[in-house]
Amino acid sequence: MILTKQYRCVHSASCQCTKGHLSEDVLFLVFHHLNWNPKLIATLSCVCKWFDDLAKRVLWKEFCRTRAPKMMLDLQSSGSHSIDGNWRPLGKLLTYCSGCKKGGLFKNIQIPGHFVYRTRFSRTSGKSFLLPQCRNDVLYVSDPCEHLDQGEEGDLGFFRGIFKSFATSNVRRMLNNKGAKLHPTEVCPYCKAKLWSMLQANMIPQSASCRLGSYEDCIEYYVCLNGHMLGICTLLPLSESEEASEKD
Repeated sequence: MILTKQYRCVHSASCQCTKGHLSEDVLFLVFHHLNWNPKLIATLSCVCKWFDDLAKRVLWKEFCRTRAPKMMLDLQSSGSHSIDGNWRPLGKLLTYCSGCKKGGLFKNIQIPGHFVYRTRFSRTSGKSFLLPQCRNDVLYVSDPCEHLDQGEEGDLGFFRGIFKSFATSNVRRMLNNKGAKLHPTEVCPYCKAKLWSMLQANMIPQSASCRLGSYEDCIEYYVCLNGHMLGICTLLPLSESEEASEKD
């Protein structure tokens, strides 16, 4: 991969890196050797705006392609050379459970967000989160990140996902036709875009709770303008969730 060499920070006069940077070629090779470690990419992004720009353009892109190669090929197969939003939010989506805060999107629950080493995203599972008239859309959804024994809330699961070509999807078209309102204050934890509530839009199919192994009336999720999805559910006890899965 050929990269343009830049040795001096051209983004900020106050940057402390006044003596210049390593070339992009060198950093590319270093992070390739580190297998595109997401924690180290995030750390590098905090050094200065030059490194942050490099991480956005190159490092997060390579991380995503290495972590989920088939998924990335599919997301880009529509002819576009860029993922909706950009690569850093997608890298965060792959590795970060957003949790929730009191007074935020999901009730009055406080569960801190956290790094997730590895999560499986499934296009097949994504079909379960789409109404029949939207089943031609492509949605990748993760397995739920389990947070057990949350008091009165029971066992909670957080899940996340991403649409392919969300701007032209049937889901977005239906949201617009319904006149669905964007959330007045909260934004996507991955890209800071405005959010639609799929619960308020009455666009959560029963198959979603079956796929997650959750109570049917205890599932909620949002989709942002860039096609990132985040949701929460109350998980059934293991024996009950196995029965629900068999029915599905």
